[in-house]
Amino acid sequence: MSVYNIRDFGAVGDGVTLDTAAIQRTIDACGAAGGGRVLVPAKGVYLSGTFTMRSHVELYIERGAVIEASGNLADYQYVQTAESHKGVGYPNLRESVTFIAANDCEDIAFSGGGVIDGGGRKFIVEDLPHIYRMQPQRPFTAVLIGCTNVTFQDVVVRDGAMWTLRLSGCEDVLIQGIRILNDLKLPNSDGIDIDQCRNVRIANCHIVAGDDCICMKAAANAGPFGACENITVTGCTLVSTSTALMIGCEAFAPMRNIIFDSCVIQSSNRGLGIHHSHDSIIENVIFSNMIVETRLFHEAWWGRSEPIYICAMPWTPDVQMGKVRGVRFSNILCKGENGVFVYGWQQDTLQDIVFENVRVELNKWTKIPAGLQDLRPFEGGEAMPEYPTSGFLIRNAVGVTLRNCEVVWGENCPEAYHHALEAIQVEGLHLENFKGESAHPERYPAILQH
Repeated sequence: MSVYNIRDFGAVGDGVTLDTAAIQRTIDACGAAGGGRVLVPAKGVYLSGTFTMRSHVELYIERGAVIEASGNLADYQYVQTAESHKGVGYPNLRESVTFIAANDCEDIAFSGGGVIDGGGRKFIVEDLPHIYRMQPQRPFTAVLIGCTNVTFQDVVVRDGAMWTLRLSGCEDVLIQGIRILNDLKLPNSDGIDIDQCRNVRIANCHIVAGDDCICMKAAANAGPFGACENITVTGCTLVSTSTALMIGCEAFAPMRNIIFDSCVIQSSNRGLGIHHSHDSIIENVIFSNMIVETRLFHEAWWGRSEPIYICAMPWTPDVQMGKVRGVRFSNILCKGENGVFVYGWQQDTLQDIVFENVRVELNKWTKIPAGLQDLRPFEGGEAMPEYPTSGFLIRNAVGVTLRNCEVVWGENCPEAYHHALEAIQVEGLHLENFKGESAHPERYPAILQH
């Protein structure tokens, strides 16, 4: 393998000198020669603005080496130009900048045990008690658009200032064994966003994120790439101030054939989530073999401690809603300050949803009050209405099955905790061996349908 050392092309690595040009020269030379490895050697902090990957290049960051994002926006380039990506322009993306870019590349990799530092701390305006107020513009850590045969392996990515890894319209993606370590108070610091991609495998990662840890999207501003489909996520450990494993809420194209399996979620705002806000289809989704622990966070963050969450609500009143159908939850242990939440805008927007071997344990331990729902993003009415908490709350759906499911209440049950199961306008609700009493049996029935 041909190896190109960035120090041979002028990189200093003292954490002060801007090494963007040297890094780019190295990548360009490697790509021009037909490919190989760009080596970021140890015992260096390489400060940089935007640099762009080339086809057949592996960026190998040695253990002990750090590539660190600059805190100066003048050192960055926009994610896309109106003329880029095969003549298709995406003007909304032009409002964003990125640290690492890749456009229409094939056979690229990011590897080694070193660190990619997104420099999020450099863009904090105010440190509020529950969340940071950030500069309006700050860089994505990495944006890959229209790439094929992409690998992220073993690297550490930390302190993302915005979405950390965004892949739009990519195909044949492998992300394994990486660590994403973001600040839990930093908004929009998603871990991995898979946007209109196909044939993606994410495995054995540890992700801490101040927004969704892993999110499937079909964003309007990425271009006409088509469906987001054929995706597996396995063996990950996750902590999120929003939703650990999420589909949505941007769904301008179909999302389907997605499997989440064997993950552990701790101290998160939401655990497993689907939020549909647009006119497309979300279908054929499996969540299995999970341990989920959720807690309430400040309302600046979307979510109310739902271990499992499905919501189909139009972002704005003029949106024609699509459907969520063919969703399975199996072998899941949940513990949190809220229960399972299934909420459809209209009855037929949620179809064919099965919960099997799902145990929900509810208890109250934070100081944040219970008894609120969270429908955000939703601009057609009250986004956070008051409503009692149930072990399972299902509203407006067709064909819902609960098989071998159980609700257990802890020692601290506030007045806002009510039923084990509440079903409202659910056509075809099938209960098989459901177990659970109400939180306050003397006042409320265990199961309420209306």
